[in-house]
Amino acid sequence: MSGPRQDSTVALFDAAALHRLVDVLVDKGYRVVGPTLRDNAIVLAELESAAELPRGWGVDVGPGHYRVRRRDDDAAFGHSAGPQSWKQFLHPPRRRLWSATRDGGVTSEPVDEARPYAFLGVRGCDLAAIATLGGVLDDSRYPDNSFAARRRRTFVVAVNCTEPGGLCFCASMGTGPSVGPGYDLALTERAGGGAPTYVVEVGTDRGAEVLAAVPHRAADDSEIGCAQADVEAAAGKMGRQMPDTDLRNLLIRSRESPQWEEVSSRCLTCGNCTMVCPTCFCTSTEDITDLAGEHAERWQHWASCFEFDFTYVHGGGSVRRSGSSRYRHWLTHKLGTWHDQFGMSGCVGCGRCIAWCPTGIDITEEMTTMARQADDD
Repeated sequence: MSGPRQDSTVALFDAAALHRLVDVLVDKGYRVVGPTLRDNAIVLAELESAAELPRGWGVDVGPGHYRVRRRDDDAAFGHSAGPQSWKQFLHPPRRRLWSATRDGGVTSEPVDEARPYAFLGVRGCDLAAIATLGGVLDDSRYPDNSFAARRRRTFVVAVNCTEPGGLCFCASMGTGPSVGPGYDLALTERAGGGAPTYVVEVGTDRGAEVLAAVPHRAADDSEIGCAQADVEAAAGKMGRQMPDTDLRNLLIRSRESPQWEEVSSRCLTCGNCTMVCPTCFCTSTEDITDLAGEHAERWQHWASCFEFDFTYVHGGGSVRRSGSSRYRHWLTHKLGTWHDQFGMSGCVGCGRCIAWCPTGIDITEEMTTMARQADDD
C-alpha cells in the first residue's frame, strides 16, 4: 500500500481531533503509548494526552549518532525511529514467570494485562516488526501466550512516513514508508503551511468505532492524492538501502568472507544492536531465591547472541567465542536463516542498529561490501 487508498473510506481530521482520539482511547480503557520528548530523545511512553506528543521536534541520526532538533512546523510525527521499539510492551525485557513458597504455594503470572495497550504512531517498519514477532512468538507451533494475549488486545494507530531519517532503509526491505496490514487506524500527517491535518484510513471495525467518536469529515480526492504523493516521495528519500540482491544467498556464499574479521575489529560485542532491534526475540531465564530459601521466582529476560555465554554448552564452554563468529551469526540469522525458520526476513529497515552502535557499524554497508566482494570472486 502506498499511503491512503483511493478505494477505501478515508477521513480527515485536525490536531484538535488528534487530542480527542487520545481521550477516546483512554476513556475506552486503553493505556495509550506513543512518542514523547524525554532526556534529549524521542522515546515511547504512556501518554495522558496528545499534548505530550513531540510536536515540532525531529531528529538527526547517523552511525553511532542521534540528536533531537527543532523543526520549523508543528508535526507530531516528524521524526524517525528512536532508541525504543514497540517490542518492549508486547515482549517485555524482564517478566516474572512464576513464584513459589516453601509451603508449596505456586503462583503463575497472569497472561493478560489489567489494561490493554493502544499504540499511537506506529511506523511501517515497526508495524512490520510486530507482524514479524507475531510469526515467531504467536503464529507458531509453540506460541508465547503472554505475547499473543498482548498482541490481540492492542489497538494500533499507525502513521505513514513522509520524512524518513538518515538511517532508514525500509523501502529496500519492503516494509515502508507506507504501513502494511495490522492497523486499526492509519494516519498520514500533513504539517506544511500551518496546523497539521491528518488523513485517516480505517483498518478494522474497532478502528471505525473509535473514529466515529472523533470529529472528522470525509477526505476528498485531492487530499487523499496529496497524502499518497507525500508517502510515495518518501520512498525515494531513504538515507540507506540494502544491496539489490538475494541477501540470503549472498550470506551463504560469504560464510568465509574476510569482512567478518574486519567488522569484528570494530564490534564491541556489546549487544546494543540486538537490544534496540524491534524483531530480536531471544530470551533466557533465571531462578532466584531469598536468603532463607522460603521464596523462589523464575524470571524471563531478553538475551543477546553477542553475549559470550549465549552458546554455552555444559562441559564444553561457549560455541561462538570470537566476536566475528557472533556478528556473523547475528547478521546471517537476521537476513538469511530467518527465511528458513519463519519464511520472512528478520530485518525491517528501521536503522536503529546503526544509530545505537557505539562504533557506528552500518548493516547496509557491511552487506554492500560483501556483495561487492562476491561479485569480484
